[in-house]
Amino acid sequence: MRLFKSKPTNLPVFWKSYENLFKEPTSKDFDELVFVVLDTETTGFSFEEDRILSIGAVKIKRETISVQEVFDIYLEQEKFNKESVPVHGLLKHGQRACISEILALERFLNYVGNSIIVAHHARFDMGMLNSALLRNSLPELKNTVLDTGILYRKTLIKSYLVQPKTNYTLDELAEKFSISKKDRHTALGDAYITAVAFLKIITRLKEKKIFSLKMLTR
Repeated sequence: MRLFKSKPTNLPVFWKSYENLFKEPTSKDFDELVFVVLDTETTGFSFEEDRILSIGAVKIKRETISVQEVFDIYLEQEKFNKESVPVHGLLKHGQRACISEILALERFLNYVGNSIIVAHHARFDMGMLNSALLRNSLPELKNTVLDTGILYRKTLIKSYLVQPKTNYTLDELAEKFSISKKDRHTALGDAYITAVAFLKIITRLKEKKIFSLKMLTR
């Protein structure tokens, strides 16, 4: 989803530092790549009207989740939707320390760098993040993005009798891979579930002997 027709000017230093990371070619060795698996909790599903409430992410290096490098932040709520509270549990005047949207974006860009982003139903999370960048006069993210929903379908055997569904929920992946849903519907909890699912998908694709970085990003 392209939000900008022309590149903004007078970009802040933190954006320029982030952008400079992409001037070097990406390694073609899968084991050298860093993946950032993320999830966002939001006030709703509109890219224009709704806002990000929290961002959670974990890093994967050499097919291992780096538990020492988690990302877990909460944003100040300029928009409140009480109907979404039962899902994410984030009250407008809760006890968590919250930061401004622009500071959250700066911290996120510093964390993600030029890593490959992984998310479940990634179009939504990327749309919310890019919309937040747009509101703050910043360009959209430059990272390669992988969607675990799409990748999971690559692991399934297709036949005339059985066709994969178009969409699989994160709950379905958690059940299929026997992943605990203890922290479901928190940004960091969902990011962790997605990260475990991603690693299990990678294992299945390698077993099918159809695994390659090009295949993942196709």
